[in-house]
Amino acid sequence: QVQLVESGGGVVQAGGSLRLSCTASKLISRPYARGWFRQAPGKEREFVAAVTWSSENTFYTDSVKGRFTISRDNAKSTVYLQMNSLKPEDTGVYYCAIGFQSRTPLMISAAYEYWGQGTPVTVSS
Repeated sequence: QVQLVESGGGVVQAGGSLRLSCTASKLISRPYARGWFRQAPGKEREFVAAVTWSSENTFYTDSVKGRFTISRDNAKSTVYLQMNSLKPEDTGVYYCAIGFQSRTPLMISAAYEYWGQGTPVTVSS
């Protein structure tokens, strides 16, 4: 069983930046994708960003393109989400995930087997 621990969330003013981290509890011997999702109050969880095993491909939801950057360090079993130019609509709980499936699009939550507990991000206007 793999546990994921997110950190880096907090309260920031609009236009500010935060860097989220998510570390797996143990090294995983086979390739896996990493993803970030978020859930705003009263809304469903939505896809934010994903990166493939060797970082050859990254994916972003349209609303964060140009502002967020996902990256990973496989030696540290860690994925990062650099969030710049934050907006109030970025507020929510951010979840990281690990997925082993190669055929399910990474923008879909079903592509992921392991999830973190979430870290809250609040962007004030």
